[in-house]
Amino acid sequence: MSVIAPKFKLSEFIKSLLDNIFWIILILVLIGLPAVMMILFVIEMPVIDGELLTPFLAFTWMADPTRILPVVHAFMATDIFRVMAFPGFGFAALLAAATIFVERKMLAKLQLRVGPFYCGKFEGILQLMGDGLKLISKEIIIPAKADKPIFWAAPVLFVAAAAAFVAFIPVAPGWVVADVEMGLLGVFAVIGFFPIITILSAWSANSKFPFIGGIRALFQMVSFEIPLILSLLGVVMLTGSLNLSEIAASQSSFPWIVFLPVGAIVFFITMLAELERIPFDLPEAESEIVAGWLTELSGMMYGLVQLGTYLKLYAFAALFVVLFLGGWNGPMVVPPFPVEILEGIEMGPITVGPFPGLPLFTQEMLNGTLWFVLKTAGIIFFILLPRGVFPRIRVDMLLNLGWSKLIGLSFVNIFIALGLLYAGVLGPGGLQ
Repeated sequence: MSVIAPKFKLSEFIKSLLDNIFWIILILVLIGLPAVMMILFVIEMPVIDGELLTPFLAFTWMADPTRILPVVHAFMATDIFRVMAFPGFGFAALLAAATIFVERKMLAKLQLRVGPFYCGKFEGILQLMGDGLKLISKEIIIPAKADKPIFWAAPVLFVAAAAAFVAFIPVAPGWVVADVEMGLLGVFAVIGFFPIITILSAWSANSKFPFIGGIRALFQMVSFEIPLILSLLGVVMLTGSLNLSEIAASQSSFPWIVFLPVGAIVFFITMLAELERIPFDLPEAESEIVAGWLTELSGMMYGLVQLGTYLKLYAFAALFVVLFLGGWNGPMVVPPFPVEILEGIEMGPITVGPFPGLPLFTQEMLNGTLWFVLKTAGIIFFILLPRGVFPRIRVDMLLNLGWSKLIGLSFVNIFIALGLLYAGVLGPGGLQ
């Protein structure tokens, strides 16, 4: 039986196009513009020509980019911008999305495959967007005997915990969502929530495969969290601070990995286990227990867990950079902002400018962000690489590694830090 393809009708195409334009305009008017107005009332308005700018006047300036720049600059100084855009959730989610695409392409190259290819003009660049739309549109199926409130809440809690982890990471000098004195302790507290969320999600599904995966995740995370914490004590002793921004700033001359390579190695291995990456992917283990504690998750519930997983991966990689690789420190490669643009460009008898609100970012902030992103991308590459190289290890080998070998190496790292401190190599009178 032959199937006749429907004929193209220009009128139907124009109708669908106009429908899309109508809904876009409606959403912009009913949601977009009121949201902008509420933001203008929240942020602290700048002073222009000796007068305090009002939200209503700023709203009318939106059509002129040169006049709206001071408002944008004021908005970027608010907590809302730091949490939602940079250096918070938006920035981390963008890097997490890039990590997913790079991982798929890199594994394909390692295994002599093509990977994402057809979706998008260049190397399947739009495949990630297609997968996201697919997960949003798919039906969410809840097991009949599941504990529904906990089952629904677990993916949301997982993403929330990952976002809280991201909030402690300083990206550039002064650019951090939660710059608290006990930032490293806050990181440990957030990391401690992941085993609880995992086992709750596995138990609430009321299915054997998720439960087996949840028990494996609990054993794995608990056995590796102790050496994870111990491996960082050397950095704390040498810097004398638990504030992540101060730890990053203390590495302006040299990164701590130079003096504490044992601690860096232990932290990297425990980080792989906390992220459930190969060779420590026993909680998922597709060839053994379907998908482990993720087996019963579907639709956007599964998408939220994947988002939280890659946010957590970014946060761990960034934490490694802050603690051992100097954070944002690096040679100044970003040129200063041209002074003539700030003061106005003379074009014969006409002066164009000056443009109030420029620059939006300082040279120090841009240079620090550049080095931080480059270092973090390098660590993410080494986190992804074992998936295409190593096999999965047995659970007894995993537990033996966590409870004996890595804890022993963590104490060796502590003794190295104490030796450097008391010998005067680092600290008062030393290299610092």
